[in-house]
Amino acid sequence: MEVSRPKVSKQSGPSVVWLIPLLTVLVGGWLIIKTVSEQGPEVTISFKTAEGIVAGKTRIKYKNVDIGVVEQIQFAEDFSHVIVTASFNQGTESFFRRNTRFWVVKPQLSLRGASGLSTLISGAYIEIEPGNGTETFHFVGLEKQPVVTADEAGKKVVLITQKLRSIDRGSPIYYKGLLAGEVLGYELGNDRQSIYIHAFIKEPFDTLIKGHTRFWNVSGMDISLGADGLNVRTESLQAIMLGGIAFETKATLEQMNSDVENLVFTLYDDYSSIQERAYTKKIKFMMFFEGSVRGLNVGAPVDFNGIKVGSVLDIRLELNSENTDFRIPVLIEIEPERIKVRGNQGVESSYETVNKLVEKGLRASLQIGSLLTGQLFIGFSMRPDTPIHLSGEETPYPELPTIKAADFGSIAQSAESFLNKLNEVDLDRLSQELLGTLEGTNRLFNGPEIRGVLDDLQLSLQSFRSILQKVDDSSLQETINSGHLVMDKITETLGTFDETLLRANRVLKPNSPLQYNIIKLTGELEETARSIRSLVDTLERHPQALIFGKGNQVEEE
Repeated sequence: MEVSRPKVSKQSGPSVVWLIPLLTVLVGGWLIIKTVSEQGPEVTISFKTAEGIVAGKTRIKYKNVDIGVVEQIQFAEDFSHVIVTASFNQGTESFFRRNTRFWVVKPQLSLRGASGLSTLISGAYIEIEPGNGTETFHFVGLEKQPVVTADEAGKKVVLITQKLRSIDRGSPIYYKGLLAGEVLGYELGNDRQSIYIHAFIKEPFDTLIKGHTRFWNVSGMDISLGADGLNVRTESLQAIMLGGIAFETKATLEQMNSDVENLVFTLYDDYSSIQERAYTKKIKFMMFFEGSVRGLNVGAPVDFNGIKVGSVLDIRLELNSENTDFRIPVLIEIEPERIKVRGNQGVESSYETVNKLVEKGLRASLQIGSLLTGQLFIGFSMRPDTPIHLSGEETPYPELPTIKAADFGSIAQSAESFLNKLNEVDLDRLSQELLGTLEGTNRLFNGPEIRGVLDDLQLSLQSFRSILQKVDDSSLQETINSGHLVMDKITETLGTFDETLLRANRVLKPNSPLQYNIIKLTGELEETARSIRSLVDTLERHPQALIFGKGNQVEEE
């Protein structure tokens, strides 16, 4: 039997078996390419701590929209901070520029109020604020949430000061009492003396910032005690707690430059310092005063007829080793720009003008600014009747003549004597005695005796009024016939009056102010009684006088 052999044929090309892994590779590659192409950028953010950040959970938001998630948290090589790796959605590539900022949003409670309360439920998240500049994918996150974000309309300004006082990040900025902006932060200058404050002025107040705008510190309460008395100034309760800055822009005829991006404004200590620094020209003089200058301090005003023209710069005590004499030189500074000169003065220096005024009688003297505080100031006045009194010694600055105020010593001595006497008064004892006097007076006037005296006095006056009415209404004949009746009534009235006075005398205590007043009243009543007696006597002798008058009296037969 013939056996057939299998026929083997060779297939050209790849086997179908390899089609499955090839398809798998193609699908996998397509998925990888799609995933990579759809994946957004990956950036790293460094923070000092990872507080509130959880890998795989903490979201990254922009305007409350999720655009990324934290993938990994790891330490830096020196363990000084942590590095957060985050992946972002596709289409956010333009966000990552040099000035882009990141910060962690979490609940915060401060004097300015509460913020981030929604994170109590949803958890902390990272906020992004896109910036400008070159493209970068590594950032340093902010440790605190910024006060002002980039999308808020306004203008940033830089202030320079020598004292920060209570100003801090978030301190308010006011314009005429209205909240106009906030402080973004501060830094120490390169000279280690100046402090630069970065602030933000919100819209529409940003249009008020010009080249001549003036800023001053309104932190806390500005309390000053000087020759003008006690001054208290504050902007608001919020400025007392958080510190604050105020500004103003006065209208000028010139159009000032409104581009303040590269300007640095001076932050004055207070509003009065603005006026002080407005006068740039200053001239210095030396003067010597006799006696004590207690109460005169550095910074005390120098005025002329009540208008400030300068201030005191320095007060010293000098000893002459040869004769052991003391003298007190006082250095002052005058601002000639405060004085407006009328007429054509030509080219004349301020020193020459002052010398001419001295020749015409300009003199300086110590004046009392406040009797309560004892603060002194230097006052200029025109006294041509006084001689020019100078020390005659060489001084580093021109010397001005001084005079002793005529009433200064007496006023000070009287004030001191008054205060000493006032201190010796026993106010407790005085108040107790006064209270006892008032209580005794109250008991006396509200007592039954005085009430009885007043009732008797009222009855007496009513009786006397009735007598006069009868006298006026009766005819002459009836008046003559009832003369004896009138006498009896008046006698009865006077008797009642005397009894009233005796009862009042018994009520009063001796040597009391009330007794003195009643004695005076008694004298006046006695004078009235004498007048009544005189009237009665006249009516008794000449009853017709009521009709004909005193000048036509007819003597009785």
